[in-house]
Amino acid sequence: MPLERLQKIIAAAGVASRRKAEELISSGHVQVNGQIVTELGSKADSEADHIRVNGKLLHGAQRHIYLLLNKPKGYVTTVSDPEKRPTVMDLIHGVKGRVYPIGRLDYASEGLLLMTNDGELAHRLMKAASHVPKTYLVKVAGTPKEDAIAKLRAGVSISTDDGRRVRSGPSVVRIVKEAANPWYEITLVEGRNRQIRRMFEAVGHHVEKIKRVRYGPLTLDVPPGEFRQLTLKEVERLKSASGAGSRRSAS
Repeated sequence: MPLERLQKIIAAAGVASRRKAEELISSGHVQVNGQIVTELGSKADSEADHIRVNGKLLHGAQRHIYLLLNKPKGYVTTVSDPEKRPTVMDLIHGVKGRVYPIGRLDYASEGLLLMTNDGELAHRLMKAASHVPKTYLVKVAGTPKEDAIAKLRAGVSISTDDGRRVRSGPSVVRIVKEAANPWYEITLVEGRNRQIRRMFEAVGHHVEKIKRVRYGPLTLDVPPGEFRQLTLKEVERLKSASGAGSRRSAS
């Protein structure tokens, strides 16, 4: 894990505020690997180093994990499945800590899926009010007429899982491959279950394939079935996009 300032590690563990942690360090109450540390610029690895405050071994806060997964078709976006189908959890190996998916891609869909154990960020990203855009490549059966595409851009009436009717929000739709069964790029700021399939069905066209290629500031850049950790900069940009970054203090 990257090195972090001692006062940040102590504060994250809930021992004291960052300012109080600085006082503890300056007054010689903090040890790293048996050595007293009094310099405020000192850094440590909260997972690898033994940090003691007033002689008590520090048990760090849960380390947040942020992963970008390229979900293949044929996997369920849940932690477990009563039908014993493969889940996205089967694709995550070698990660220290339990993660879970943010939102969902249905069984037949593929592409960019975020996984984390940061409950606050997951909650913010899944709220419709977060307005984080998500972009998909969509292959449809038959060629929609221009008025049908105009309806999709403006919003159409679709059903929900509980049988209600709602109107989809405005979306950006552009054709990326003209064919008998063309490909479109569509960007939404909502995330209703099976929303894109239901939107195209509302204008008379069946969706054959869906692949999510962007999520806010993130772009799909790993092969199907593979994942990578987000960089610190990507995490900050994602939090900023969700509205979570405005309340964070500087590191």
